[in-house]
Order: sequence, then structure tokens, then C-alpha cells
Amino acid sequence: MASYRPGPGEAEVPASLRSSAFTYDNALAAIALIACGEVDRARRIGDALLAALSRDRTFSDGRVRNAYRAGSVGQGLLPLPGWWDAQQALWAEDAYQDGTATGNVAWAALTLLTLDAVAPSGGYRTGARRMLAWITNQTIDPREPKGYSGGVDGFDPNQTRLTWKSTEHNLDVHAVAAWLHRLDGRAEDAATATTARSFLDAVYAPEPGVFRLGTTPQGTVQPTTHIALDTQLWPLIGVIDAPESWRRALDFAERNLATRGGFDFNEDRDGLWVEGTAQAALTVRALGRPAEAKRLLATLAGQVSPTGFLFATDVARLTTGIAVGPASAGPDFYYFRRPHLGATAWGVLATLGWNPFTGRGVE
Repeated sequence: MASYRPGPGEAEVPASLRSSAFTYDNALAAIALIACGEVDRARRIGDALLAALSRDRTFSDGRVRNAYRAGSVGQGLLPLPGWWDAQQALWAEDAYQDGTATGNVAWAALTLLTLDAVAPSGGYRTGARRMLAWITNQTIDPREPKGYSGGVDGFDPNQTRLTWKSTEHNLDVHAVAAWLHRLDGRAEDAATATTARSFLDAVYAPEPGVFRLGTTPQGTVQPTTHIALDTQLWPLIGVIDAPESWRRALDFAERNLATRGGFDFNEDRDGLWVEGTAQAALTVRALGRPAEAKRLLATLAGQVSPTGFLFATDVARLTTGIAVGPASAGPDFYYFRRPHLGATAWGVLATLGWNPFTGRGVE
């Protein structure tokens, strides 16, 4: 499914996004469909993810790309997004979309595990295992704090290995490995879950009570002066035995990231991040704070686009303070006021009280 639809005043989205079905957004959409009881529709996405494992144009090692071309998968190799660049007279592709982020592989695996619970004969657990194996074999970084690095970026076949480690990615890996361990009891899954969990412990700063973004490419931990909302929320619902002290991260987010009836992506508070606000609604609901969840859901209700999707933000351009990839000259990752599949899926999960990290209800 295409991740974005045209926003106000746009006839179509920019060429670089027009055919893009981001793996993360589609993984969330499939989980949301399952939460709604739409298993057959979710399986169409899950089956496409399985096809991606076996029908990549270059790789067959268990990775999935950050994005694929929207539309029917069909037969043969899965096409990647791209567009005709008339100025250069060539077919163009995007380095990030062609790459593989560790967290996106983990989200695809979470989708397959969610599907395995409702369609155990679909081969989804096997697919999730292949994805986790790619993560553990290709991204493990022994530098302290030990954990799983960012993945790869760039064009085939010589992609750039990303040497930074993300708190968010390691949470995703922990959730997948812990889920597989609950299912099969394998020691290797427990070891992977422990490694990723230990990384979370290492990047949590008890004072001021905040999760760091992760580590730099050189291996040093990031400062606490620049943070992201999802990094504060996901450990609280993605780790089943999350310590009580981690809840201070939510308090920190409420003090430093709250805006416009919800939350911004980062601390500059330049607009509402709709997806993150939905994540916050689910998190506070899981922590037994239904009144706060109801207030945040009311904010989401005000961001429904004419298409039925939720807008990504309530401003023309929302900054994140994060770079798209290693070729970026600065923090060039933005959200725009366009209907967004990922935000919509998180809105569904928050409304229904469905935890995508465990495949269970939060109440």
C-alpha cells in the first residue's frame, strides 16, 4: 500500500514518494487490519513480505528493503520504488528506500508473527525467523554498549553499512526475539532478546529519566539534549517486564515534547506528530491512564483527512532533527501534512488498545 496520499493543495505527492510503499507503514497496516479482524486483507501484505524474502533482485539473505513499489506484487522480482527523472533522462531510485534498516526488518517480522497467531500454516513464523537471523548475523555490533546497528543504506550491490545503533531498533529486535522465544523456547532467541534489552538499559539515563537516541557511528552514546518521542514510549510497551523507573521517560516526554493536544517528534515543538501522538495514546492506555488516552484520541480525531487516513502532522513541514541517511548534509528527515498510512495504523492500534510488540490487547 502506498504510504502517502496528496496533501492539501497537492495534485499528487512528489515523484520520489509517488510509488513508495514503506515496509514499516505496511507492517503496521497489516497489524492494524488483524486487530480489526480483517485477517485476509492483512495476509495480502504478509504474503508480499514473504515474497520479498525470496524474490529480491539482488539479495537472498533474509533482509527486506525499506520500501517497495506500491501495487500488486505479481510474479517475478519485487520492484522497488522509483521515478523517471526527465531532467537527467534516467530512472531514479532513492538510496534510503533501496536500503535496509534493522528496525524495518524487525517490524516486518512482528507482522509475520502477528499473522502466525491467526494463520499458523501460512509460513509466517519461518519468514520472521529468517528476518531475525539477518539482523543477528549482519548487524550485531560488539562495541559497548553491545547491540544491533542500523542496517545498510544505498544502492545495490555495494551498500553502506550503518555503524550507529538505535534505541528504537534495538527495542524492535528485542520484541521480535522475545516473541519467538515465547513460542519456541530457543536459547538463541533468548540471547538476542537479552542483548537488545541490555542495550536499552545502557542508553537509559536515570537522570533526567530519558532514553537516548542510541549511539553515534563512532560508538559513543548520544547526548540527552536531542531526543525522539517514540524512543521514550516504545520500551514501556515493547518490553514485557519493563522496570517501573522507565516510566520517567514518559514523564520527560510530557514535559518536553507535548504540544497542540498531543506530542511533537522532538523537543523543538514545531508541530503535532500525529503518529507519535497515537503511540502515546496507546502507551498511556497500557499504563492504566484511560483519561489521558481519551484526550489524545480526541486530538487524533481532529486530524482525519478527507481520504479517511490521518494526516502525518498538522503543519506544512514537521522537523525531526534526524538525517535520512549517511549522504545527508544535515537533519533532512521531515514529515509533511499528507495523509499517512503509518499514522493511520497507529491510530487504529491506539483506538483498539492493541500492542503491536506483543500481539495482545493492553487491557
